[in-house]
Amino acid sequence: MEKIFDKLFEMTAFSNIFADPQFLIMYAIAFILLYLGIKKQYEPLLLVPIAFGVLLANFPGGSMGVIQADEAGNVLVNGVMKNIWEMPLHDIAHELGLMNFIYYLLIKTGFLPPIIFMGVGALTDFGPMLRNLRLSIFGAAAQLGIFTVLLVAVLMNFTLKEAAALGIIGGADGPTAIFTTIKLAPHLLGPIAIAAYSYMALVPVIIPLVVKLLCSKKELCINMKEQEKRFPSKVEIKNLRVLKIIFPIAVTTVVALFVPTAVPLIGMLMFGNLVKEIGTNTSRLFDAASNSIMNAATIFLGLSVGATMTADAFLNWTTIGIVIGGFLAFALSIAGGIMLVKLFNLFSKQKINPLIGATGLSAVPMASRVANEIALKYDPKNHVLQYCMSSNISGVIGSAVAAGVLISFLS
Repeated sequence: MEKIFDKLFEMTAFSNIFADPQFLIMYAIAFILLYLGIKKQYEPLLLVPIAFGVLLANFPGGSMGVIQADEAGNVLVNGVMKNIWEMPLHDIAHELGLMNFIYYLLIKTGFLPPIIFMGVGALTDFGPMLRNLRLSIFGAAAQLGIFTVLLVAVLMNFTLKEAAALGIIGGADGPTAIFTTIKLAPHLLGPIAIAAYSYMALVPVIIPLVVKLLCSKKELCINMKEQEKRFPSKVEIKNLRVLKIIFPIAVTTVVALFVPTAVPLIGMLMFGNLVKEIGTNTSRLFDAASNSIMNAATIFLGLSVGATMTADAFLNWTTIGIVIGGFLAFALSIAGGIMLVKLFNLFSKQKINPLIGATGLSAVPMASRVANEIALKYDPKNHVLQYCMSSNISGVIGSAVAAGVLISFLS
C-alpha cells in the first residue's frame, strides 16, 4: 500500500515542487502579476496573459514552458540535440508542446510584434503631433534612457547584445522591447518582457516621481493653451486631413531608406494608421487591424512570452540586473525629455511645460493622461493633453527607430 501511495505522489506535481521549491516563487510572481492586471488594472490586456503563461510554464510535467534554443537553433529534445528550424511544425507541437509551437512559429520569427504595431497604428491619431511638430523633438530626447543604460549594462558584464535589449526597455514600448530582444538576446525574452510591461503599467507612479524630483511648481503651471493666438481655420483643418494621409507613407519611405531594420515595426505602425485615416473605404481593414487581429496577437504574445519564464530562466542575478536596469532606463527616458524642455526654455520666450518632455515615452496615451492629471492639480484650467500627445506619439516612432539602429549595428 505504501508503494501505491508513493507512486500516486510521484504522479502529481507535488513531488517536483517538494524537490524544487523554486516553483513556489514563480507561482507567487504569477499571482502578483495577475493581481496587478485584474485588480489594479495595470496593462491587463498583456499583463494577464503573461501572468497566466508564467503559471502554466511552471507546472511540472505540463510541458507548457518554452525551451530556448541556442544561437544556432539547437535544442535538446528527449535527450537528442535537434535544430529547431529544421523540425517540422507538427514535430515541434508533438515533442516540445503547444507553447513551443506558438513561440517558435509566431514569436521567435518576429511575426507578432509588428502585427501588434499595426493595431497600435490603427488606434493612434497623429493629429496632435502634426499640429505641434515643434514639440515632437522632445520624444527624441526621451530615448536617452535606452543608450545610457546600454552603456551601464556593458559595464555590468552584460554582452553588447544583451545590453541593447535591456536598454530598449527605456522606450516604454512592449512590442519594440520584445522584437529587439528576439533579434539580439532571445534567452532574456521573459524577464525583459515582464520588466517592460510592468514599468509601462507603473507609468502613473514613475512619471509623477521623476517630475516631482526635477520640476518646480512654476514650471508645471506653464499654460500651453495661452500661447495659441487663434483657432485653426477650415483650410488648415482640411490641410491637416491630407497631411495625416501623406504622413504615414512619407515616414515609412524615409525610415526604409535610412534605417531598413526598423521597417517591420515602423512600416506596420504606419500601415495601420493609414488604414484608419483613409476612412470609410477601408473601414473593414481598420476594424480587423484594431480589433480581431490585434486581440488575437496580444493573447498569443502574452501567453508565450510568459511561458518563457521558467524557474531556471528567471530566478538568477541576470534577471535582477534587468529589473534594476529597466527601471533606470525608464526613469532616465522621462528625465531626458524634461531636461531638454528646460534647456529649450533657457533660450525661448515662449516657455514649454516640462510635462511635455516627460511624455516622450511610447506608453501612448497613458503617459499623456498622467501628465495632464499632474498639470490639472496645479491649475484646473491647464489642459496639456494634446500637447503631450505630440511628444508621446513621436516617442513611439523614436523608440522603434532606435531599436532598428541597434539591431542593424549588433545583429
